[in-house]
Parts: sequence; structure tokens; C-alpha cells
Amino acid sequence: MARIAPLPIESTPDMAADFAFFGRTLGFVPNSLRTMAYRPALAKGLIALSRGVYDPAGEVDLGFKRLIGHVASMAAGCLYCRAHTATSALRHGVAAEKMAAIADYRTSPLFSDAERVALDFALAAASQPNDVSDALFAGLRAHWSEGQIVELLGVIALFGFFNRWNDSLATTLESEPLQTAGSVLANTGWTAGKHAAGDEDTPA
Repeated sequence: MARIAPLPIESTPDMAADFAFFGRTLGFVPNSLRTMAYRPALAKGLIALSRGVYDPAGEVDLGFKRLIGHVASMAAGCLYCRAHTATSALRHGVAAEKMAAIADYRTSPLFSDAERVALDFALAAASQPNDVSDALFAGLRAHWSEGQIVELLGVIALFGFFNRWNDSLATTLESEPLQTAGSVLANTGWTAGKHAAGDEDTPA
């Protein structure tokens, strides 16, 4: 059960345009955003940061950025964000087979050497304490430019916020990411855990 109930969409008119954007692009308004809407300035700040991180003009593929966010969320243990990144990765062209193999990215032939080292970076950077070494960073530089590394780290840093927010509040998963993760991530041991809906969590 969510520890803070998401606000009804119609209760925050200042967020109407933002909610409409997510409704169009995702098909639903994330419960995490509806909880942040208790303080619209906070929600709008996170949306602005997200748009910068996922800028289509960037050099790193938008689907791969979702895999970066997914592995960062694996390190943090956030089941909510893993479900969301899996859903978004599929929407951005990542094959379901590749998404299902994410836990085995180091050995799966579906991942390139460049992707493996970037995902190693995500895992290390999202760990506590931080586990990025000079050797790991040197390996990253062999495949990615400094600008691309900034993009990758932007995703990891963004999910540092999202992981703590959603894990701390036990944010209830929406139906689409719940179904997607249950199907695509089943072999990774993913469960909804505390993010499963209770009777009290019926969307407003």
C-alpha cells in the first residue's frame, strides 16, 4: 500500500498540462508524479530534469537509456522503477527478448561490449557506496565520448531520485507497467512486492 496517496489528477490544475503530456506519451499518469504533485514546483522540476536527460537530440539511444535506468534501479532495489523502465524501453524499441535478458547482460549475446561497460557503469554508480573505479571508467571511455558519458550519468543520477522516492513511499504500480514487468521480467525474479495495489490504492 502506498504510504502517501497520489493526488487525483483533477485536484492540481497547475499540473494539468504535465499530466496531459504523460497521458499522451505513456497512456497513464505515473503515481509517482501524482504524489510529487503535493508540491507542484518539485514535480515540475523533476519533469524538466527528465526532459533534459531524455533529450531526443542526445547521442545515446533513448531505449538504451531506459536500460541504464533499469540497471541503476536493480542496484538500488527499486521494483517500481524497474517496471517503469522495462515498459518504457519496449516503447522505445528495445526488443522484449533483450529486456528479458537484462539481468544477464554481461554474458548475453544480445548486448554489445559498449553496452556491457555502460551497464557496468550504471550498476557501479548506483551502488552504495559508489563502486566506479578508474579501471571501469577507462573501459567506459574506450566506447563512449565524454558527452555520451554525461548523458549516461544523467540517467543514473535521475534514477537516484526516482528510486529513493518510489521505494520510500511504496508507490503503487499502474496496470501497464505491472503487467509488462510481470511478463517480461518474470525470469529475473521481479515481483511487485510492496508496489502491488491494495484496496486502498484504487486510482482516483
